[in-house]
Amino acid sequence: MEPLERYRPIIDDFEDFLAACRRPLGNAVRVNTIKASVDRALATLEAEGLAYEQADWNPRVLDLETDSPGSTWASFHGFTHGQEEVSAVPPVVLDPEPGERVWDCCAAPGGKATQIAALMDDRGTVVANDNNLGRISALRFNAERLGATSLAVTNADARNYSLSRFDFDEFDRTLVDAPCSCEGTIRKNPDALDNWSEGHISSVAGIQKGIIRRAIQATREGGTVVYSTCTFAPEENEAVVQHAMDEEDCRVVDFDLGLEHAPGLTEWDGRSFDSSLEKAARIYPHHNDTGGFFVAKLEVTA
Repeated sequence: MEPLERYRPIIDDFEDFLAACRRPLGNAVRVNTIKASVDRALATLEAEGLAYEQADWNPRVLDLETDSPGSTWASFHGFTHGQEEVSAVPPVVLDPEPGERVWDCCAAPGGKATQIAALMDDRGTVVANDNNLGRISALRFNAERLGATSLAVTNADARNYSLSRFDFDEFDRTLVDAPCSCEGTIRKNPDALDNWSEGHISSVAGIQKGIIRRAIQATREGGTVVYSTCTFAPEENEAVVQHAMDEEDCRVVDFDLGLEHAPGLTEWDGRSFDSSLEKAARIYPHHNDTGGFFVAKLEVTA
């Protein structure tokens, strides 16, 4: 836990934060409304004798009392999908509408992309892209299992993504769930900090900046870009969004979130960020007994 000490000045109740990071994470699933209503999914779990608890902020997210959420009858038939509770936040913040064109820049293994399709009633186009060919098979498998027929899979580097393959030249909404140092996954991946270094954070931040800039460029004026990571590092969060604001036409906007969270930072390590970054959300493990996440919502202004 030593790398996390750098966050002591910015996290209230820091000892509670550390204690939460040391606790194993429970098993959560998301109800896939493409295949089943919430009521039908719950009835199926009850028939299997599986106990569950619905998340207060989202009835489609369940804490499931089983060690194998992917081995249930409901999962096999695509009624549920194993997805950590806080991981379901970014698509809800994105708030896609049926019929829209949506880009998930870094989509594998497909939890958020298929959630976006479900939020759109599987009507419209969800372009699920990932640069890692090895992870594409998992993305395609999950799309098929969950019945996401609106989902198109592509394999490309999001930093220089070309829309020439499509008959349109911009998206309505884009999700950048960026590759990151994964500090916030410590509860389910105890070795997440084993190879931690500030050099790695700096390296991955460079990639994130390229992805978010291309996302803004590929999204229409008035459209939405949601940027998220599962890490605590301000270099990968607020600093990346600040870079986007400095280089592209966009602004950070408010959003409602039913989970407890801290606001985004306006300064870190001697650097100041735009005051609008307070509208971003930092979700820490001790807030809601989840993993850690950062989410910011941007509006494209030109």
